[in-house]
Amino acid sequence: MTNSAQPPEAGRPTANAMRRALRRARDGVALDVTEAAVLLQARGEDLDDLTASAARVRDAGLEAAGRPGVITYSKSVFIPLTRLCRDKCHYCTFVTVPGKLRRDGHGMFMSPDEVLDIARQGAALGCKEALITLGDKPEDRWPEAREWLEAEGYDDTIAYVRAISIRILEETGLLPHLNPGVLTWTDFQRLKPVAPSMGMMLETTSERLWSEPGMPHYGSPDKEPAVRLRVLEDAGRSSVPFTSGLLIGIGETYEERADALFALRRVARSYHGVQELIIQNFRAKPDTAMRGMPDAEIDDLVATIAVARHIMGPSGNIQAPPNLIAGEYERLIGAGIDDWGGVSPVTIDHVNPEKPWPQVEELAERSAGAGFRLAERLCVYPEFVQRGEPWLDPRLLPHLRALADPDTGLARPDAVVEGHPWQEPDEGYVASSGRTDLHATIDTTGRTTDRRDDFDEVYGDWEALREQAAPGMVPSRIDGDVRAALKQAADDPTKLTDDEALALLHADGAALDALCSVADDIRKTVNGDDVTYIVTRNINFTNVCYTGCRFCAFAQRRTDADAYTLSLDQVADRAAQAWDVGAVEVCMQGGIHPDLPGTAYFDIARAVKERVPGMHVHAFSPMEVVNGATRTGLSIREWLTAAKEAGLDSIPGTAAEILDDEVRWILTKGKLPTATWTEVITTAHELGIRSSSTMMYGHVDQPRHWLGHFRTLAGIQQEAVAKGVEGFTEFVTLPFIHTNAPVYLAGIARPGPTTRDNRAVTAMARVLLHPHIPNIQTSWVKLGQEGAAEMLRSGANDLGGTLMEETISRMAGSSYGSYRSVEDLVAIADAAGRPAKPRTTLYGEVPQERQRAAAASDGHLPELLPVLDS
Repeated sequence: MTNSAQPPEAGRPTANAMRRALRRARDGVALDVTEAAVLLQARGEDLDDLTASAARVRDAGLEAAGRPGVITYSKSVFIPLTRLCRDKCHYCTFVTVPGKLRRDGHGMFMSPDEVLDIARQGAALGCKEALITLGDKPEDRWPEAREWLEAEGYDDTIAYVRAISIRILEETGLLPHLNPGVLTWTDFQRLKPVAPSMGMMLETTSERLWSEPGMPHYGSPDKEPAVRLRVLEDAGRSSVPFTSGLLIGIGETYEERADALFALRRVARSYHGVQELIIQNFRAKPDTAMRGMPDAEIDDLVATIAVARHIMGPSGNIQAPPNLIAGEYERLIGAGIDDWGGVSPVTIDHVNPEKPWPQVEELAERSAGAGFRLAERLCVYPEFVQRGEPWLDPRLLPHLRALADPDTGLARPDAVVEGHPWQEPDEGYVASSGRTDLHATIDTTGRTTDRRDDFDEVYGDWEALREQAAPGMVPSRIDGDVRAALKQAADDPTKLTDDEALALLHADGAALDALCSVADDIRKTVNGDDVTYIVTRNINFTNVCYTGCRFCAFAQRRTDADAYTLSLDQVADRAAQAWDVGAVEVCMQGGIHPDLPGTAYFDIARAVKERVPGMHVHAFSPMEVVNGATRTGLSIREWLTAAKEAGLDSIPGTAAEILDDEVRWILTKGKLPTATWTEVITTAHELGIRSSSTMMYGHVDQPRHWLGHFRTLAGIQQEAVAKGVEGFTEFVTLPFIHTNAPVYLAGIARPGPTTRDNRAVTAMARVLLHPHIPNIQTSWVKLGQEGAAEMLRSGANDLGGTLMEETISRMAGSSYGSYRSVEDLVAIADAAGRPAKPRTTLYGEVPQERQRAAAASDGHLPELLPVLDS
């Protein structure tokens, strides 16, 4: 093991290569990976040159941040919540096994009393951070861990982490900083409300150190570099201030170390969420497989810190643990660090128990000796304290304000560390606020501005996104046998190969006409000639949202001029108005408002059912379902069950966009990934809650993404049928409205789909979803009357609803208004040469009483509004 973990031999860089790289560093020129690998080997005078330029970069950053000459640290307690882990890292002494824990008189996890005892000791001594560290998913490997969690009433380790974090906040006032290892996107949603910051060391991007026998990470599933990078990205997408870094000297080459630093920079650039990098030097420990490996040398650590500073730039925060540096404080400060990390007057460093923390007084003295003043920070860096939302959950703000200096974001020296309540807003659903008449005035006054004033910050790094999106800007054409594919589609569309389907998705001219004819023939066989529609009302109960979807022009901050939130009475009033004019359904969706409790969705459904018992409640996208579940601490299944009991009848299959994460992470910063969307939909289906399905296209996507999306939907529906449940009601095409979309205004997305795209997508939806999803809906909101009629000739059989109000597409720039009367929808069907027929949400017959009410009012509210000129 010792020999195999040694890095492969590599030649020293030439003097010319070193001189050139040092000159570029001095001149502030961006380094590449090769140059960084050269600089990591700087020693002697070369290292002095490198650290001098790195220190200048650091000093410029501190000046810009308003804290020149300041080095920070966090006064903390270290809480090893469990030392069980499913991984087998060959250098780790933190992790142990159940038998040893029992022999030493310990439980599989620390008990709440043990945790709180440490936290209270810390609070009494002025500590403000509770560093909660634990092994990765111990219940996956150790039955004893599963049994402990089950006995204590927790579904998994993350549930216990969440629960103990709340108790720490409420009973001690310390701020949890969580290090639970590899987290999923959903885990971040569960933990963000209880912890201002989280962390996980990247350690290395070397695949070799993970995949090859004898290497340090071999046999450790959570140390796969791609998995750990995905965690960093999910943290950024979730707007979680996140700590990461490198463990140097574990057998990586200089090139691999440089690659890891650039990977960290890429994530930091893309999401602006990496709050600090820890550069930690390997220390060999007895009783481990790597006990014979030499410790990382101090010169190696100094060079890595200096190169990290150059790569991360002046705004990056670089930390080195002060208990692992053999007293070389001045050298590390000179290399460009600006933080010493957590230092505890109460607990040992459980990861490096042989290395005691320095006293804060010594740290201050040694920092002063290098010309720096030591200042205490919180677990979350001052930049994020001052940014506020969306980086900090509203439920944490009282806890942070009690400890933070509002001017600097650093810790207040005179702060009293004491518990404060953590809870969902106890007043329940929030009161109405803001521009609550937007549903009406969007068609008269219009929106206030075309973009938010935080446009260049809130969505991540546009330049990095532009590089990611470049392949999708102009969809590539393919050459395929369209004639053979058309024949197969007509004979048996279920046997179309992917190559044939792609050929058809690219079809144009006469081939596209033939494809639409095939799709229309399938439609006629499945649905007959009736064009169905539903008398419904959209109710978007709030547009306050901090998720950061880059295609969305609907989302507003609380303080934006167009922001609004409806009260429960206003929601119920709108449902009652809709019922009076013949509606059979309300479709209700809203932004992810940080002040709405997870139970607010139940309140909304219940308010409508109490006011209008016969109304079908079609509400809450998968994103809203996940938001509700994570806020309440319920599982997705439990939350959907409770929503159904409150009156939820079906859910919209929105928030799908394109079910391919390659595209999703360009379109949206923080929305749920494909796997989570699928989990919500399949769980709803299993509970008897049917859903629609959707696809938004024409932005940074290509036909291959459309094909993958269709295949995914068909697979979900086949799975539902196999389980004996009904699943999807329909598929809805959603052409991208570009006009006010941030991703278009930033010059990244295309200006929506072409007419060819719309016809091809509608036709291929019919072909590829046959016979699994029988109803294909087109959108008059996005396509207008003529466009919708054309789609009815291309395989669609449904026009959607009257809507009565519509703000999402109108805020994005759609010029086709917010409502259509029954007469208008009948006219669209007439234009396609077909009869129109009303339906229910589940495509059933509409009661005569409802049809008479709709006929009497023509399916719209009494006061019609003019449409703005586009």
